[in-house]
Amino acid sequence: MTKKTYEELRSHRWYGVDTLRAFGHRSRTKQMGFSRRDFEGKPVIGILNTWSDMNSCHSHFPQRVEEVKRGIWQAGGFPVVLPAMSLGEPFVKPTTMLYRNFLAMEAEELLRGHPIDGVVLMGGCDKTTPGLLMGAISMNLPAIYFPAGPMLRGNWRGKVLGSGSDVWKHWAERRAGNLSDEAWGELEDGIARSAGTCMTMGTAATMMTLAEALGFVLPGGSSIPAPDANHSRLASDTGRRIVEMVWDDLKPSDILSLGSFENAIITALALSGSTNAIVHIIALARRAGINLELEAFDRLSRTIPVLADIRPTGRFLMEDFYYAGGTRALLNRLRGHLHLDCPTVNGATIGQNIEGADVYIEDVIRPLDNPVWASGGLAVLTGNLAPRGAVIKPGAAEARLLKHRGPAVVFKNYNDMEARIDDPALEVSADSVLVLQDAGPIGAPGMPEWGQLPIPKKLLAQGVRDMVRISDARMSGTSYGACVLHVCPESRVGGPLAFVRDGDIIELDVEARRIALCVSDAELEARRAAWVAPPPHYQRGFGALYTQHVRQADEGCDFDFLETAHGEPVPEPEIH
Repeated sequence: MTKKTYEELRSHRWYGVDTLRAFGHRSRTKQMGFSRRDFEGKPVIGILNTWSDMNSCHSHFPQRVEEVKRGIWQAGGFPVVLPAMSLGEPFVKPTTMLYRNFLAMEAEELLRGHPIDGVVLMGGCDKTTPGLLMGAISMNLPAIYFPAGPMLRGNWRGKVLGSGSDVWKHWAERRAGNLSDEAWGELEDGIARSAGTCMTMGTAATMMTLAEALGFVLPGGSSIPAPDANHSRLASDTGRRIVEMVWDDLKPSDILSLGSFENAIITALALSGSTNAIVHIIALARRAGINLELEAFDRLSRTIPVLADIRPTGRFLMEDFYYAGGTRALLNRLRGHLHLDCPTVNGATIGQNIEGADVYIEDVIRPLDNPVWASGGLAVLTGNLAPRGAVIKPGAAEARLLKHRGPAVVFKNYNDMEARIDDPALEVSADSVLVLQDAGPIGAPGMPEWGQLPIPKKLLAQGVRDMVRISDARMSGTSYGACVLHVCPESRVGGPLAFVRDGDIIELDVEARRIALCVSDAELEARRAAWVAPPPHYQRGFGALYTQHVRQADEGCDFDFLETAHGEPVPEPEIH
């Protein structure tokens, strides 16, 4: 492999030439206390840091930044930290999904506008992983991902708690009157007790693992718990490796292919990962110039076994997954299904990286002949209610509901649902199908995680804990239930979900991959003709830009003007 010379680096245009502007760049860098020896002749490595005091998942990043820097210095690079939008999942409203594309744009422009030769992407909390990777793929400079890692197990009265999943479960019990204020307070104290992301197989854990399956994380790095000393060592190893990647000119376009994206899908299925991964993987693929469609997820789901027994659909947590062998062990068990020749950031193929990785706890990472489920980690549904598709996680639902027929109880938006869901007068039974409209990419706005509609309190009191629920929203990866999500096209743009009325019969048949509104075509067309589009939420700012340009869920919810194909020259700023 031919190594780059210093004169070929992007940063050479800023630092290495004899011009007035370069004089300014060098003098201002010296103003910060650096000598010319610190940066002269070295690649400039950007560290995109999504830390903030409003992102508990990334609270350990200040220390990890210093450890990444240590590795960069040791390998002969010049590290510079560039803060990026943090997107703390529990805090950002109405939803971090509204701002995933904002982070992707920011990442791309931070890299474009500064003298950056390679980048360490620091993320983990749900949308930071896809947002950072989307921007880095579009910019196509050497890039490596450093995952935040999962937090430690939760604990309450001798029971192991999983973030998110146990919140929903115990909240249902509290609403049913079965949990005291004291017990609820103890749960609050014990469910999130260290830095790091949700330790269930939520969106954060799913996307960090998929970043490794795509080839962007050093082998085994995606499953290390955030407080573990191995996580600190991973930080320095990542810093050292990115410097080598710059000299080797190893870019996202050299790593990504249809095979690498199929590896990511296969991994998501074997994990019974978050349904959110579907939207993000499609967006990432389209940034790489690969037209990945929903069909690929359903096709692979029919043959890929679920091997990871992790909550919310399983029993264990990410800490257990790491001790059981982690991502490398899972991928090694899947090697017969993977494209083993796909390259990765360490210069080896994914097949080489997982060779010999053992499973240490068979209950956590199951063998192929004893899977959690033989197939069906995700299912893509179509029908007159979702002409362009909808998704469900079958293992998260009560089996009796996977083939169901019932009358619709319709909520026109989230506020309507919140106001009426516990009304004793609500006409609802355990056989009803709860329908939430106006919760999609444009409607909500931002396609929030509202898809796990709460069970009406009067049904909770009767012992009901799952119902069929349908929406154009997403669902937290830590959630569970018979929830049909991502209905496309969304109701806000005139998708059929907008025309459902109370009492309409809806049929769900997961095995047949069908979701149907049982009204005649003529009736559906009459309702469509009478429908009036709601006014937009935003008249200005990023919200207006988002509304005008976001694509639907089946196309990854990216902006129409940001999808690019590899091979296009990187637009470089003029330096005057």
